[in-house]
Amino acid sequence: MKLIDLTHTIDNDMPVYPGTEGPSLTQATTYEKDGYKETLMHMFSHVGTHMDAPAHLLAGHKTLDEFEPQQFVGKALIVDCRHLGEGDKITMKEVYAKGEDRAKAAEYLIFMTGWDKRWGDESYFGDYPIITDEVADFAIETGKKGLGFDVIGLDPISDLNLTLHKKVFNASDMVIIENLCHLEDVYEQSGCDFTLVAAPIKYKNADGAPIRALAII
Repeated sequence: MKLIDLTHTIDNDMPVYPGTEGPSLTQATTYEKDGYKETLMHMFSHVGTHMDAPAHLLAGHKTLDEFEPQQFVGKALIVDCRHLGEGDKITMKEVYAKGEDRAKAAEYLIFMTGWDKRWGDESYFGDYPIITDEVADFAIETGKKGLGFDVIGLDPISDLNLTLHKKVFNASDMVIIENLCHLEDVYEQSGCDFTLVAAPIKYKNADGAPIRALAII
């Protein structure tokens, strides 16, 4: 068994969604003064590699703390989208590239665009590839636990209505994972199949939360 970390490290200078305040990590105590070290963490629930709950956008829908733990572990399929350019759409051709049965059996669809290489660069907020409505419908109809992306959002930055988020959350209890990284390492070592562990911080009425995402090969 091998583990690959799919998580960006949270720090004060990390990229955040446009308009969101960045995290603030400050040393609250010191070894010299207090005999121990603690960090005061101030940050929004959707920074870094994180998970969106349906309640992120829809009142009365499920929060992360309401999910059973098995929601956050599952058989994942990497959908290779690295050949797509800026503004391109991820279609069922990409989803079915490794076989229709494989795509249907997966519990998580993880879309690898290669965009994580832009992390820390202004172009990370650019016109990244996004899924089509048909792909969203497929995920809903096949009962996926969630969708994962190595970009900052399921919807394009320009869509302030977050249309795809609402489509998915209105029709299912899927979770959405954003800002993954190192998917190419998984792909090179295991092909497209792996076990995903993506456990969010558990807090009451969680609309979203940072996660430590791991690939088990």
